[in-house]
Amino acid sequence: MAVQKKVLFLDSILISFFVTRYAATYNVYHSFYWAVAALYGLQLACLFTWTVIVWPKYFSPLRHLPAAPGGNFLVGNYRRILEEPSGAPQQRWAEEVPNEGLIRYAFLFNEDRVLITNPKGLAEVLVHRNYEFIKPGRLGNGLGRVLGIGILLAEGEEHKRQRRTLMPAFAYRHIKDLYPVFWNKSRELIEALDVTIQKLGIPTEQPYSVVEIGNWVSRATLDIIGIAGLGRDFGAIEDPDNELNQTYRRIFATDRIARSMQILGNVVPIWILRALPVKRNEELVSAIKLIKQTCYDLIKSKKEKFEKGERTDVDILSVALESGGFSDDDLVNQLMTFLAAGHETTASALQWATYLLCLHPDMQKRLREEIRGNLPSILDHDAKISSMEIDHLPYLNAVCNESLRLFSPVPITFREAAHDTTILGHPIPKGTCIVISPWAINCSQKLWGEDAKNFNPDRWMEPGRTNTGGADSNYSFLTFLHGPRSCIGKDFAKAEFAILLAALFGHYEMELSDPNMKLEIQGGITARPKGGLFVKVKALEGW
Repeated sequence: MAVQKKVLFLDSILISFFVTRYAATYNVYHSFYWAVAALYGLQLACLFTWTVIVWPKYFSPLRHLPAAPGGNFLVGNYRRILEEPSGAPQQRWAEEVPNEGLIRYAFLFNEDRVLITNPKGLAEVLVHRNYEFIKPGRLGNGLGRVLGIGILLAEGEEHKRQRRTLMPAFAYRHIKDLYPVFWNKSRELIEALDVTIQKLGIPTEQPYSVVEIGNWVSRATLDIIGIAGLGRDFGAIEDPDNELNQTYRRIFATDRIARSMQILGNVVPIWILRALPVKRNEELVSAIKLIKQTCYDLIKSKKEKFEKGERTDVDILSVALESGGFSDDDLVNQLMTFLAAGHETTASALQWATYLLCLHPDMQKRLREEIRGNLPSILDHDAKISSMEIDHLPYLNAVCNESLRLFSPVPITFREAAHDTTILGHPIPKGTCIVISPWAINCSQKLWGEDAKNFNPDRWMEPGRTNTGGADSNYSFLTFLHGPRSCIGKDFAKAEFAILLAALFGHYEMELSDPNMKLEIQGGITARPKGGLFVKVKALEGW
């Protein structure tokens, strides 16, 4: 659309020039500038009518696909998308709209979007022809500001190079060496929580303390990605006012201004949004400056150590530096990606797991018994933990998988057709937005059965179901996606998630602060309970 507008503008200038110069009587405004403005406005009106009304209704090759209900003639299904949490409308449409793998819905100004609902279509987009479906430019312009143009947003050969260079840092043989790091930070979290609970002065008749668990786990995962990813302890658990922690809290906040700017980003060029004199822009500029400077400082320190011939550490940055495959600017982009995405997604997963276990105290008790029966006390500073001990706790891993299935931290992601192509034999025009929704796929009754929306860790416990949960296809579980663009940090995230969850529920008994809590979901880069997750926490003896 932006290219078309530029062409129309140049066309308006040329036509107005020739009319003014050689056929002035036909220039009703008797002014070159007014002629340009009038002609450009007329052409824009025609383009708008064609793009928003005529093309999608009468000519688009997608018009024969099953369509989501309730679309407005001008703004399509945008109102529902705006009002509901990310992924929720897509989850409902996948269940309610009869389809054979593709559903068409309309975004703002009737922009066509195609939702994939079956494994075969997902395999085409994510694996077999994955580089034909790229990250949308708008997504890169928006997220790239916070996440850096690292492996998450790189495309084509550059993405292949980055992934190939980073793979050694995320190989399981390397991740298993980080389990003790995860365990030690989990112990620090528990000890800090215990101190906080004691300071609250719990009355004898009510042996509980109410805490907002989301803030605690977010600080813990930031510290973990700091040590295991970058080789530096940010100290966010110890100090909640830690500058980097507060910076990310501001970035991930989704207040009215942030939401409004997100909406405007669909119709207004990104450079205009960034020039607006609003507090949100000032906060982002300041935040990004701090994050980049932190990354540069870390790289400089590591390089000095490396050049002196000193032994480097097991963190991801050290492995990436040793590879020699990245410039300093490349490394900054990678670190920005790992810092933001690496800690916020796991923190979100921990909030959802806590919420689900609070709803199911019997499952919480069963999990605690397994943890306490097989792992040393989290408060024992002399105890050692290994990958073998964590990976061989079946119910712990089943709870993690089931929680990640029901509430994927990232509920929806997008691709864009790089050229005219097909999916499941249906023609897909260049530039079409392809929608992949883990929330829709992970909870599909067609793929998971009638209890798809129920929290049932036992589905992962039966023989032969440890890795599938009983689903017929690998593509039924999309939390980490699949193929060359799947989450490179999957094993890192799952290990960190399992250990933190074991520490929390091995040491504490938890229940919702408000038993009648009505779940509202806060959208953003990740999905999490709106307003935080307040739980009653009781420390238990003997572990």
